[in-house]
Amino acid sequence: MKTPQLPFSGQCRCGKVRIEVSAAPIMTAACHCTGCQTMSSSAFSLTAMIPSSGFKVTEGQPVIGGLHGPQQHHYFCAYCMTWMFTRIEGVDAFVNVRPSLFDDHSWFVPFVETMTKEKLSWAQTPALYHYEAFPPLEDYEKLMGEFARQMK
Repeated sequence: MKTPQLPFSGQCRCGKVRIEVSAAPIMTAACHCTGCQTMSSSAFSLTAMIPSSGFKVTEGQPVIGGLHGPQQHHYFCAYCMTWMFTRIEGVDAFVNVRPSLFDDHSWFVPFVETMTKEKLSWAQTPALYHYEAFPPLEDYEKLMGEFARQMK
């Protein structure tokens, strides 16, 4: 798996909100939690963890939608309601971006899958690491290092 040349861009379904990524993802994932299943209308949601300093909205104004909780802020296009990215309160290092929005998302493969205890029995991904919940904090450094080595 190899990240496309930086910077790369993407957009919501209708194109009213555009994003740009200027830093390589620090990890990719598929989340099987029932919340992601519901919000994505699918078996899981996909995420590219992008360093916050390497992510920006270049056009349009996304709005918070989905779960309106104090911990996660899910951003959507106000017009077509595409779920675009998630910011986790207190975690400023990265933004979770839906990789299917990228103009070229053919490079994307989930490296980790999370919340497999809620996984639909038939749902499969090629992820190398599998967690019943979210990875313990002490695993992230190892996971991000291995992911970076595989992206070269």
